[in-house]
Amino acid sequence: MSSITRISISLASDVLEKFDALSKEQGFPTRSEAITHLIHSSLVQQQWADGKVVAGAITLIYDHHKSQILQKIVDVQHDFGNLVICSQHAHLDRHNCMENIIVRGEMRQIQKLHQGLSAVKGMKHAVLSMTTTGKDL
Repeated sequence: MSSITRISISLASDVLEKFDALSKEQGFPTRSEAITHLIHSSLVQQQWADGKVVAGAITLIYDHHKSQILQKIVDVQHDFGNLVICSQHAHLDRHNCMENIIVRGEMRQIQKLHQGLSAVKGMKHAVLSMTTTGKDL
Protein backbone atom coordinates (compact mmCIF):
# COMPACT_ATOMS: atom_id res chain seq x y z
CA MET A 1 0.00 0.00 0.00
CA SER A 2 1.32 3.43 -0.85
CA SER A 3 1.75 6.22 1.64
CA ILE A 4 -0.86 8.92 2.11
CA THR A 5 -0.12 12.42 0.83
CA ARG A 6 -2.22 15.36 1.92
CA ILE A 7 -3.15 17.97 -0.68
CA SER A 8 -5.10 21.17 -0.65
CA ILE A 9 -7.50 22.31 -3.37
CA SER A 10 -9.56 25.41 -3.91
CA LEU A 11 -13.17 25.17 -5.07
CA ALA A 12 -16.03 27.59 -5.51
CA SER A 13 -18.37 27.24 -2.52
CA ASP A 14 -21.35 26.20 -4.66
CA VAL A 15 -19.28 23.44 -6.30
CA LEU A 16 -18.17 22.17 -2.89
CA GLU A 17 -21.77 22.18 -1.62
CA LYS A 18 -22.93 20.14 -4.63
CA PHE A 19 -19.97 17.78 -4.27
CA ASP A 20 -20.63 17.25 -0.56
CA ALA A 21 -24.32 16.57 -1.23
CA LEU A 22 -23.45 14.06 -3.97
CA SER A 23 -20.80 12.41 -1.79
CA LYS A 24 -23.28 12.03 1.06
CA GLU A 25 -25.98 10.71 -1.29
CA GLN A 26 -23.57 8.09 -2.65
CA GLY A 27 -22.53 7.06 0.85
CA PHE A 28 -18.89 8.13 0.92
CA PRO A 29 -17.73 8.55 4.53
CA THR A 30 -15.28 11.36 3.69
CA ARG A 31 -14.46 13.83 0.96
CA SER A 32 -11.15 12.03 0.48
CA GLU A 33 -12.92 8.76 -0.30
CA ALA A 34 -15.24 10.50 -2.78
CA ILE A 35 -12.37 12.28 -4.51
CA THR A 36 -10.34 9.04 -4.66
CA HIS A 37 -13.33 7.35 -6.32
CA LEU A 38 -13.55 10.12 -8.94
CA ILE A 39 -9.82 9.95 -9.64
CA HIS A 40 -9.94 6.16 -10.03
CA SER A 41 -12.88 6.50 -12.45
CA SER A 42 -10.90 8.96 -14.52
CA LEU A 43 -7.82 6.72 -14.50
CA VAL A 44 -9.90 3.73 -15.66
CA GLN A 45 -11.36 5.80 -18.52
CA GLN A 46 -7.82 6.76 -19.50
CA GLN A 47 -6.74 3.10 -19.52
CA TRP A 48 -9.57 2.36 -21.96
CA ALA A 49 -8.70 5.40 -24.10
CA ASP A 50 -5.03 4.35 -24.17
CA GLY A 51 -5.93 0.87 -25.43
CA LYS A 52 -4.41 -0.93 -22.45
CA VAL A 53 -5.34 -4.36 -21.16
CA VAL A 54 -8.55 -3.77 -19.26
CA ALA A 55 -11.48 -5.68 -17.81
CA GLY A 56 -15.20 -5.33 -18.12
CA ALA A 57 -18.60 -6.96 -18.17
CA ILE A 58 -20.96 -7.32 -21.08
CA THR A 59 -24.59 -7.68 -20.05
CA LEU A 60 -27.06 -9.07 -22.58
CA ILE A 61 -30.85 -9.19 -22.47
CA TYR A 62 -32.61 -11.42 -24.98
CA ASP A 63 -35.65 -13.59 -25.59
CA HIS A 64 -34.38 -17.15 -25.50
CA HIS A 65 -37.28 -18.24 -27.73
CA LYS A 66 -35.73 -16.40 -30.70
CA SER A 67 -34.41 -18.89 -33.22
CA GLN A 68 -30.84 -19.97 -32.47
CA ILE A 69 -30.05 -16.86 -30.41
CA LEU A 70 -28.27 -18.73 -27.63
CA GLN A 71 -26.13 -20.62 -30.14
CA LYS A 72 -25.24 -17.36 -31.91
CA ILE A 73 -24.25 -15.75 -28.58
CA VAL A 74 -22.01 -18.71 -27.77
CA ASP A 75 -20.49 -18.65 -31.27
CA VAL A 76 -19.55 -14.98 -30.94
CA GLN A 77 -18.00 -15.64 -27.52
CA HIS A 78 -15.95 -18.50 -28.98
CA ASP A 79 -14.65 -16.15 -31.68
CA PHE A 80 -13.19 -14.04 -28.83
CA GLY A 81 -12.40 -16.91 -26.46
CA ASN A 82 -9.14 -15.36 -25.31
CA LEU A 83 -11.13 -12.44 -23.82
CA VAL A 84 -13.94 -14.28 -22.07
CA ILE A 85 -13.14 -15.22 -18.48
CA CYS A 86 -16.60 -16.55 -17.61
CA SER A 87 -20.28 -16.02 -18.22
CA GLN A 88 -23.39 -16.29 -16.09
CA HIS A 89 -26.88 -16.99 -17.38
CA ALA A 90 -30.05 -15.95 -15.54
CA HIS A 91 -33.73 -16.46 -16.33
CA LEU A 92 -35.56 -13.16 -15.81
CA ASP A 93 -39.01 -14.45 -16.73
CA ARG A 94 -40.62 -17.04 -19.02
CA HIS A 95 -39.14 -15.41 -22.14
CA ASN A 96 -36.27 -13.10 -21.19
CA CYS A 97 -32.78 -14.05 -20.14
CA MET A 98 -29.76 -12.11 -18.95
CA GLU A 99 -26.20 -13.10 -19.72
CA ASN A 100 -23.25 -11.50 -17.94
CA ILE A 101 -19.92 -12.04 -19.65
CA ILE A 102 -16.75 -11.12 -17.74
CA VAL A 103 -13.94 -10.08 -20.06
CA ARG A 104 -10.28 -9.11 -19.85
CA GLY A 105 -8.02 -8.06 -22.69
CA GLU A 106 -7.15 -5.33 -25.16
CA MET A 107 -9.77 -2.59 -25.25
CA ARG A 108 -10.39 -2.67 -29.00
CA GLN A 109 -10.96 -6.44 -28.98
CA ILE A 110 -13.42 -6.16 -26.09
CA GLN A 111 -15.31 -3.48 -28.01
CA LYS A 112 -15.42 -5.76 -31.08
CA LEU A 113 -16.82 -8.57 -28.95
CA HIS A 114 -19.46 -6.21 -27.57
CA GLN A 115 -20.37 -5.06 -31.08
CA GLY A 116 -20.61 -8.66 -32.29
CA LEU A 117 -22.93 -9.60 -29.45
CA SER A 118 -25.02 -6.45 -29.91
CA ALA A 119 -25.52 -7.34 -33.57
CA VAL A 120 -26.94 -10.82 -32.90
CA LYS A 121 -30.42 -10.93 -34.39
CA GLY A 122 -33.01 -10.79 -31.61
CA MET A 123 -30.75 -9.13 -29.03
CA LYS A 124 -32.86 -6.75 -26.93
CA HIS A 125 -30.07 -4.96 -25.10
CA ALA A 126 -26.29 -5.26 -24.80
CA VAL A 127 -24.20 -2.99 -22.61
CA LEU A 128 -20.47 -2.90 -21.91
CA SER A 129 -19.39 -1.86 -18.43
CA MET A 130 -15.77 -0.77 -18.46
CA THR A 131 -13.45 -1.31 -15.54
CA THR A 132 -9.81 -2.07 -14.84
CA THR A 133 -7.64 -5.06 -14.08
CA GLY A 134 -6.54 -3.07 -11.04
CA LYS A 135 -2.83 -3.24 -11.85
CA ASP A 136 -2.35 0.47 -12.54
CA LEU A 137 -4.52 1.89 -9.74
